[in-house]
Amino acid sequence: MGRDIENGNWIEARTSPRLHPYLRLARIDRPIGIWLLLFPCWWGVILAGTISPEPQREILLMGLFALGAVVMRGAGCTLNDIIDRDLDARVERTAVRPIPAGEVSLRQALIFLALQLLLGLGVLLAFNPFTVLLGIAALPLVIAYPFMKRLTYWPQAFLGLTFNWGALMGWAALTGGLSAAALALYAAGIAWTLGYDTIYAHQDREDDALAGIKSTALKFGPATHIWLAGFFGAAIFFLALAGRLAGLVENGINWPFYAGLALTAGHFCYQIAQLKIDDAGNCLALFKSNILVGWIVLATFLIGRLAQ
Repeated sequence: MGRDIENGNWIEARTSPRLHPYLRLARIDRPIGIWLLLFPCWWGVILAGTISPEPQREILLMGLFALGAVVMRGAGCTLNDIIDRDLDARVERTAVRPIPAGEVSLRQALIFLALQLLLGLGVLLAFNPFTVLLGIAALPLVIAYPFMKRLTYWPQAFLGLTFNWGALMGWAALTGGLSAAALALYAAGIAWTLGYDTIYAHQDREDDALAGIKSTALKFGPATHIWLAGFFGAAIFFLALAGRLAGLVENGINWPFYAGLALTAGHFCYQIAQLKIDDAGNCLALFKSNILVGWIVLATFLIGRLAQ
């Protein structure tokens, strides 16, 4: 079982020791979560640009979402660690996190969370009013998610609902509203998250069972590969539907768009074929490989727009 925090990372080399526990609390040393939160936002902006192309504004919005993803992912991790501090102490991989390890007190963590939320609010207020309301509407999901692993074997579904809310916000930030295409894109992100976070959860399967923590990894067990095929297949279907509803394939067949979807599907097949559910290192590597999926889908929408 690997450690949740590794020594010798860039945080320890380039920042003040006083900041180390807080940067680790916000998972700044592990940016994979930032990317996975950010990509649906970017997908929403770029896909919305198919209907309402504004390149300069799209670039500005992508920058705002990047800042927001860093801040809100950090806030989400801090909230999760506050709520899970007792559970984390009982799982080998998470016992070294700042709160269970005694590096940050509960009071300090709460203050840090408040600061992050204030900064996140500042970023949110830079968007149009409808997007601001959408951002506020996501808060119940953010608050509820840390409790789901105690209540259901499907906490990954709630993570999908939370982490992919940015697909709706990205679309709304450019268009001022929502559409069927945005909802299809949101559904694609949820299915994608169910896949990659099930892979991630297999790292902790044994410890989770002992600690009473539920997950899709525990629910699916040896049948995980079959479930992943379903989740990733649904993600491809909804990505294709989102592109069609957004108008990417209105005038004939958009071959670059479908080629991008095929490349995405190929990566999903690679993950399923390579997955070894009893090998934590293998699970972590495949989970991290989903950054490539995010880039492929983003490029698929961009190139699909150019090929219209």
